[in-house]
Amino acid sequence: MTIQQTETTFADLGLARPIVHFLRREGITTPFPIQALTIPDVLSGHDVLGKGPTGSGKTFSFGLPMLHRLSTSGVSRPGHPRALILAPTRELAAQISERLEAPAASLGLRVFSVVGGVNINPQIRRLAAPVDLLVATPGRLQDLLDQKKLQLDQVLIATLDEADQMADMGFLPQVTKLWNKLPSRCQHLLFSATLDKQVQAVVDKFLHEPRTHETAPAHSSVDTMDHVIAHVGSRENRNEMVEKVAARSGKTIMFMRTKHGVDRQVKKLRRVGINALGLHGDKSQGARTLAITGFADGSLPVLVATDIAARGIDISDVSLVVHIDPPAEHKAYLHRAGRTARAGASGTVLTLVLADQEKAVTALVKKAGVTARTVAAPGPTMPQELWELTGAREPSGNALEQKPQAANNQRAGKAGTKKSGSPKSGSKKPGEPKQGGKKHGTRNSGAQKSGRRGRGGASAKKSRAWGGSPEVRRGR
Repeated sequence: MTIQQTETTFADLGLARPIVHFLRREGITTPFPIQALTIPDVLSGHDVLGKGPTGSGKTFSFGLPMLHRLSTSGVSRPGHPRALILAPTRELAAQISERLEAPAASLGLRVFSVVGGVNINPQIRRLAAPVDLLVATPGRLQDLLDQKKLQLDQVLIATLDEADQMADMGFLPQVTKLWNKLPSRCQHLLFSATLDKQVQAVVDKFLHEPRTHETAPAHSSVDTMDHVIAHVGSRENRNEMVEKVAARSGKTIMFMRTKHGVDRQVKKLRRVGINALGLHGDKSQGARTLAITGFADGSLPVLVATDIAARGIDISDVSLVVHIDPPAEHKAYLHRAGRTARAGASGTVLTLVLADQEKAVTALVKKAGVTARTVAAPGPTMPQELWELTGAREPSGNALEQKPQAANNQRAGKAGTKKSGSPKSGSKKPGEPKQGGKKHGTRNSGAQKSGRRGRGGASAKKSRAWGGSPEVRRGR
């Protein structure tokens, strides 16, 4: 997808001068369409409903005008934030917070995120000092409210981000309970890639005469991607193809349906020399942070994930998405595919289809509104077309550590600093789009080292204990 930028500048939209200066220093001068449409309405105090494809720049659409409004409306007291952003996952909350910290600092404002999966006590201690903009997942926010460490009575403006994902994950009842605690004068913003009946009910309840802006239907973000369906026949043939594709240069996300499938696939890839890590809801927050950080800065070329990574996570330069397990429904296809071709970049989406999945996948892709070409790849030889399309290579066969250790500071949810001992992927990172927050360096972050220890021990027996926490627990 090519996101057309407008002739309008951020300075024209009425944002505070320090924000404009910050954006200019980052090389960001021209807003994306959703930003140009929504920012003036937010600044004017209107409730806003923003709909746009994934990767269209929604974070700055609500984040920048929220910061502007805070800079002109008094000061915050400890435990009483004046702005709130709700996000469905820990990773998205952390990403939003990171994106907004620097422009907030330019105004002398403080941004802080509270998420589950980590010790609550450091968050409680931080909230003992003033926080202007709080970014939260619903479960952890409710915990803090229940412990009376936080109150929402001073919130002037609140945003619900990725509202459709909140609905898909069953969090809207929690969101409704939390938004009921906001002052009646609070300005409400809601951003979503799609708008179904559940989300519409939230809009009807909380948004007063909202200004509605839509840049494109949800499926349009993947219309111009290269969509390929490979009929691979057997699981054995599929597994061989996955190894060759994963050995390519560049960032690759591979999707599996289950947590067990993710962990098993990661073991297989590392066994043949491919530096891969997994991401799913049973991973400790430290392990999840290590995987995201390494994948973002390019030191980890392959991320194998459940659908927890299919929504909201904005990582640039992902050139290939592979559905090892085809998604269960068409919306999941669209959001998985949305991890590539972000902010004007190009990308390829490859779906590997077993013989007994062909009919279901054909119907799913049609429902998603996607035109895909089909390649027959029954094996044992991988078709030349797929070699060229994906950049597949033969894996080195030099096994990597099966239980890579995380850095000692994993408990704090920070990426390690040890250098990787794994072979370089050989990928050359293209330039990142102008918008997208901090530019990632080329340092070795230690993200190759998985957070296995965060699962409570290194024994294989414990690593197979899949009866633990659910994929997402209470919106944390």
